[in-house]
Amino acid sequence: MEQAAVVDATGAPSGRPRESIDVRSCGPPEPLRRTLELLADLPDETVLVQRNDRVPQFLFPKLDDRGYAYETVERDDDVVTVIWRE
Repeated sequence: MEQAAVVDATGAPSGRPRESIDVRSCGPPEPLRRTLELLADLPDETVLVQRNDRVPQFLFPKLDDRGYAYETVERDDDVVTVIWRE
């Protein structure tokens, strides 16, 4: 399933701008840091699509604290987490 189809299969709002970040080659805690920094710079209506090589379990509480909704889809070769403001 390609990335756009993964995003469309989640509860993320459609029709919003999308930004992607690929942190598959980064070791911890770099994916967490880079994702949170990018979210801080993005407009609230933008949906962020993070590609990772593992489920970003330490990211989820931080997203909850900041009021983001998210869904994670595990695929054969990566994990896609879609993050948005409701």
